[in-house]
Amino acid sequence: MQYTGFGSALMSGLRERFVGSTQTKSLQAGLCVASLLLISLSSHGEELGVDFAHDIVPILKEHCFECHGGEEAEGGFSINTRRLFLEGDAAIPGNAMESLFLELILDPDPEYRMPSDGKPPVPEAQVALLKRWVEEGMDWEVGYTFGGPTYEPPLKPRNPDLPAIANGRDHPLDRLIDSYLSEGNHSRPKAIDDATFLRRVFLDLVGLLPTPEGTRAFLADRSLGKRTKMIDDLLGRNIPYTEHWLTFWNDLLRNDYDGTGFITGGRKQISGWLYESLRQNKSFDAMVRELIAPIDDESSGFIDGIKWRGTVSAGQSLPIQFSQNVSQSLLGINMKCASCHDSFVDRWTLAEAYGLAAIYSEEPLELFRCDIPTGEKASPAWLYPELGQVDPAAPKQERLAQLAELFLHPENGRVPRTIVNRLWGQMMGRGIVYPLDAMGTEPWNADLLDWLASDFQRNGYDLKRTLRLIATSQAYQSIGDEKTGTNEKGDFVYKGPVPKRLTAEQFVDAIWQLSASAPVAYDAPIVRGAALPDNSDELSISSSWVWGPSVDTGLPPNGETVLLRREFNPSKPTRFASVIAAADNIMTLYLNNERIISGSGWMDLKAGSIASRLEQGGNRILIVAENTGPKPNAAGVFCAIRMEYEDGSEEVIVTDSSWQVSETVPEGIAPERWRLDELSWSAARELKDTSWEKKTDAQIGAVLAKTLVGSERMLRASLFKADSLMRSLGRPNRDQIVTSRPNELTTLEAVDLFTSEDLMKYLGLGAEKLIEARGIDKDAIIEDVYLGLLTRFPNRKEKALLRKTLGRNPDADKLTDLLWALVMTPEFFIMR
Repeated sequence: MQYTGFGSALMSGLRERFVGSTQTKSLQAGLCVASLLLISLSSHGEELGVDFAHDIVPILKEHCFECHGGEEAEGGFSINTRRLFLEGDAAIPGNAMESLFLELILDPDPEYRMPSDGKPPVPEAQVALLKRWVEEGMDWEVGYTFGGPTYEPPLKPRNPDLPAIANGRDHPLDRLIDSYLSEGNHSRPKAIDDATFLRRVFLDLVGLLPTPEGTRAFLADRSLGKRTKMIDDLLGRNIPYTEHWLTFWNDLLRNDYDGTGFITGGRKQISGWLYESLRQNKSFDAMVRELIAPIDDESSGFIDGIKWRGTVSAGQSLPIQFSQNVSQSLLGINMKCASCHDSFVDRWTLAEAYGLAAIYSEEPLELFRCDIPTGEKASPAWLYPELGQVDPAAPKQERLAQLAELFLHPENGRVPRTIVNRLWGQMMGRGIVYPLDAMGTEPWNADLLDWLASDFQRNGYDLKRTLRLIATSQAYQSIGDEKTGTNEKGDFVYKGPVPKRLTAEQFVDAIWQLSASAPVAYDAPIVRGAALPDNSDELSISSSWVWGPSVDTGLPPNGETVLLRREFNPSKPTRFASVIAAADNIMTLYLNNERIISGSGWMDLKAGSIASRLEQGGNRILIVAENTGPKPNAAGVFCAIRMEYEDGSEEVIVTDSSWQVSETVPEGIAPERWRLDELSWSAARELKDTSWEKKTDAQIGAVLAKTLVGSERMLRASLFKADSLMRSLGRPNRDQIVTSRPNELTTLEAVDLFTSEDLMKYLGLGAEKLIEARGIDKDAIIEDVYLGLLTRFPNRKEKALLRKTLGRNPDADKLTDLLWALVMTPEFFIMR
C-alpha cells in the first residue's frame, strides 16, 4: 500500500515503533485500522466544498431552469431533483469529463451548445464551479427541488392510530415500524445480544462504558426484565445522565465555557441553568419558555447570541442571530439563507426572517438584502400566524413571552416533532426526518414521527420518558445496518439503528474510565449535586499572595515567569483534600508532576478535589506563573491546599515565605523531565496590602465547597473546555449551533490518535492500574481489557493471540500498546 506526504511518514513511524517489537501480532489490528484511517484521508482536501444553495442554484436558475426546470423538461431532461438530473448519464457524480450536460455547455458549436436559442454561453467562472460541484459528488440540499415544493409538513399535531400488534410485539414504536416494514416488504432487523445492548444503552443514556464487574453481572443475569430494569437504572442516575446529555444541549444551544465573545463580555453562558434543568429533568416546554423569554440572566445567553467586535454584516446582528437560532434549534428551520435573501432551499422569505428578528430587537429593524439596506422596516411577526400573532406594539419582554407561548401552542406540532426527531437521531443514528435541521423534508415514517411527538406533548414534554420509550423498543434493541438503504426512487429505507461514532466526549470519558485519571478541576460553572453545601463559611480562608525576587525593587517586569514549589505530606489519613489557586495574570499548577488546574486573571479562582492524587511519603506542588501586560505591573500567585482528615481535623497550607521560587522556568510542559535541583531557589516574597483579597476572599469558601459536591464521581469531558484531542475528535467550537457531528474521519483526528502524548499517557496509566490489580494473571488482564473497552468477553482465538503478545510476564509497556491497538479498532469507537 502506498502513502504520500504525512501519511507515508506516519505509517513509517508506526512500523518503526511496533513492527520490530515483541508485540507485532497483537498490534496488527491497530495498524490495519491506521491504514484504513489514512486511506480515508485521501478524499479530504483542504479546499472548501462548493455550496449548492449559494454557488450552484443561482447558475442553474439563470441558465437551465427556463427549459429544464419546473414543468419544462425539453429533450426529456429535468433538473428538478438530483435523481432526475442524473437520468441518462446527463451528469455523473465524481466525473465532470463524462457528464453530458457539461459537454453541451462547453460545446464550441453554437447550434449544439447549451443554453440554446442564441442565449449567451455560461461564463467560465460559473463553468468552473459546475465542474467542481460534479467532481465533489454533486451535493444536493435534501428536499430541494426546482419544481416547487412537493411536500409541506403539517403544522398541527397528529395522533395516528397504532397498527395491530404483529408477532406479539406490542411496544407502540415497534407496532408503527413493523407496519412500515410490512407495507414495504422489508425484513425486520434481528435482535442484538445482551453485551451489544449493554454497551449501546450505557453510551446512549449516560455516555459511559459499563464496568467489567457490571458487565459480568448483567450477562450472568437470566431474568426476563433485566434490560428494562437497566434502562430505568441508567435514567435514574441523574448526574451521569446530565453530564452526558450536556454535550448534546451545549451543541444545540451553542453554549460553551470559552470562545468568541466571552472575554469582551459579548456572550453569556447558560451552563448553570442548563445543568440544573437536565438534572431535574425539567419539562421541555418549561425549558423553551425560559430560553425564549428568560426571566433572568441564567438562561438569557441563548437568545442574546454573540456580540461580535467591530463592524459585522447584517446577518450577524443580534436580532438576526435570534431569528436564526430559535428557528434552527427549536423548529428545525434553516433561516440563514432567508436572513440574506428569500431562501433558495426553503419557503421562508427575507421579510419572515426579519419579522421574527424584530420580536427581539429593541429598535426599529431595517431589512438588508444581501447586506444592502432596502429602506423597509420589519414588523415583529411570528412565522405561523394561523396559531396567533405577537403584538408588535408590546414591549420587547412581552413580545418574547407571547412568542414563547406561540412556540408551545397546543396546535403547534412543529416544536415537539423537532425535538423528538433530534432524540430519535441521537439514539438511532439518523433522524426520522433527515437532516435534522430540514424539518420541511418528508419523514421516512410520518406516523412514527407524529405519534412520538403527540405522545411527548400529551405526557408533559418529558425528555427522559421519550428516551425510555425509544430505548425499550425492539427497534432500538436491534442490529444496526452498516449502510443506510434506499429504494428505487432514492428514498431512505429503514433497516435498523445506524452505527455512529463515539463523540469526542465519550471517547475521552472512556479513556479516563480506563485509567482512573480524569482531571480534578473542571471549567463548567456548575455544582455537581443537588445543591451547594451550606458550609461555605466554614471552608472560607484568607488568601495570601506571593511572587519572586523582582518585587524587591518595584513592579515585576512584564513577561516575567516564575516557578513556585511546595512539598507537603498529610499527617493523618485523609477524607477530603482540595486545592485552590489564582494568579495575576496566568498560572498552571501541577501536583506530583500532573497538571491539575490552570487559570488566567486574579478573579479566576480554580479549584479541584485532589484526595485521590495524594501519595504516601510526600507530595509536591509546582506552579508556573506569568506576568503579562504591555509594561511592568503588579503580579502575584495565591494557592491553598485544604486537607480534611478522617478524625474531623483539618490542615490548610497557603502560599507564604515557606514556598520556594525560581526565576528560571524549565522548558516544556512535562515536570517529570525538569531538573529542579539544578535551579536556583529562594524564599517566595509575601505581598502585603494588595487589592486582590477584597474580591477573591469572598469567593473562596463557595469555590472550595463545589469541590466537595460530587467529588466521588469521575469528572466528565463535557465539563471541560475543548482541548486539541477533543477538537480533532469532532467537538465543535459552538460559535454556531451544531445539531449533528460528522461521522467522517479527518486528517487531524488520525494524526492525534496516532501521536497524542496525552492519549498514550492515559493508556499507560490504565495499563499500570490493570497490572496492579491483576498482577501477572494474563487471562484476568485480557478479560478485564475486553470487558472494559468492548463490553464483551474475548473469544478463544483472541485470548490465545493476546497471551502470546503479553508474554510470560506482562508489563505496562506491552499492555499500553495493546490498549492503543484496541482503541483504534472500529469495534471500540463505533457504536453498532
